[in-house]
Amino acid sequence: MSSPTAARRHRPAPPVVLPHEPSRSPSSPASSVALIASLLGFTVITIDVSAVNIALPAIRTSLHAGMSGLQWVVDAYTLMFAALMLSAGALADRAGARRAYGWGVALFTLASLGCALAPGIGSLIAARVVQGGAAAVVMPASLALIRQAYDDPRRRARAIALWTVGGSVALAAGPVLGGVLTQAWGWRTVFLLNLPIGAVILALLVRTAASPRRPAPLDLAGQATAVLALAGLAYGVIEGGHKGWTSAPVLAAFSVAVAAAVAFYVTERRHRAPMVPLGMLRQRQVAVPLLAGFAANAGFYGVVFCLGLYYQQLRGMSGVAAGLMFIPLAATTTAMNVVSPRLAERLGRRTVILTGQAVMALAMFALLPLTAHTPLWLVLILLIPTGIGGALAVPAFTALLMDAVPGHRVGTASGLLNALRQTGGALAVALFGVLLAGDGTGEGFSLPGMRESLLAAGLTLCATVALAAWLLPRDRH
Repeated sequence: MSSPTAARRHRPAPPVVLPHEPSRSPSSPASSVALIASLLGFTVITIDVSAVNIALPAIRTSLHAGMSGLQWVVDAYTLMFAALMLSAGALADRAGARRAYGWGVALFTLASLGCALAPGIGSLIAARVVQGGAAAVVMPASLALIRQAYDDPRRRARAIALWTVGGSVALAAGPVLGGVLTQAWGWRTVFLLNLPIGAVILALLVRTAASPRRPAPLDLAGQATAVLALAGLAYGVIEGGHKGWTSAPVLAAFSVAVAAAVAFYVTERRHRAPMVPLGMLRQRQVAVPLLAGFAANAGFYGVVFCLGLYYQQLRGMSGVAAGLMFIPLAATTTAMNVVSPRLAERLGRRTVILTGQAVMALAMFALLPLTAHTPLWLVLILLIPTGIGGALAVPAFTALLMDAVPGHRVGTASGLLNALRQTGGALAVALFGVLLAGDGTGEGFSLPGMRESLLAAGLTLCATVALAAWLLPRDRH
């Protein structure tokens, strides 16, 4: 990713626009097709984050896998998803949104087939690694495709809100789908479902407008240090709960993470065309959405993770029944994602961001008194504000970020936003998993550990509310 202003002797070449690119009206059919294609891709890659969790017991029985193997089935996808998000955003800028999106969807579909046909746990993990890498390309490219398709800021904000519906609902509905598919036809169908969806997306892309290509120097040093920093941090957090926080591998992982983070900062500061322009991070309208995205995903992924185990391990519910408990959350998220951009137009984005993050924080605190005997109807009611708050905030801070950067930086900005969102979710699950284990064996369920997890998520969201209130200018009407 190149910087906004390159050195004189290294000025970026002018954009290469493909010939006969059709003009787009805000409501043209081509724009709608691009939105549908983007929405389908974002939905399917998000489902794979949560649906596979419900299928893990069946995978263990089928492939004779141990607990560590099952953990890596989940972690391999999430870590590759987050680690490659930055370079994937650059790919969307350099290759063009439509081309990068098509590559990502095709690779994700093939990797899904590899997961479904995996003869052993090792091959399944390998296919999940490829899946995660492909999903990292799909995520920012899908958002860049929407930015290209909608020139009008208001219609773009509404399109982004619809785009977030796919991810938010898929995350909440994933456990339901995973449980139903696994129970009815086996765990392999969780991955086979991606094949027809991938084919539909590729067919839709043929009808979308061609994207401009903006060649730029590749920041290999920045990419390498970013991956090392995130991978070291994730490994240290995940393995710290199993091997001990002072064990040699964990301390080494954290050391690598710190050293790589410092190297990344130095590299990006000195590079003539940095992958992540540090000047962009100093903009308040960029910094606040990034931090808010981290906190929002930590809260959302964290509460789904905690309650999924709460339902099954503490309340004795089946995987399908536990998944069904998230339907009200999915329905609320869908409704509020549609309402959010309209509220942002009337009240202002700052107000909606503050309100959404605050509601999510209060939702975390409201769940603290849960016990093994709390009526299930009350648990459902207490969970709903999580969907309301997240669905209010995410479209607003995503649209704020998209409008704060120039068009040729959309891929970079969206990749950075989603990298931090994925990192927030991954770290929340890793930390909460340690707290939920309680006795250290990883087999039990600690109710105090769940409360500590929810408290941590709530306090993190409170911190982003304070930062947004301080850094964002007041809305003007």
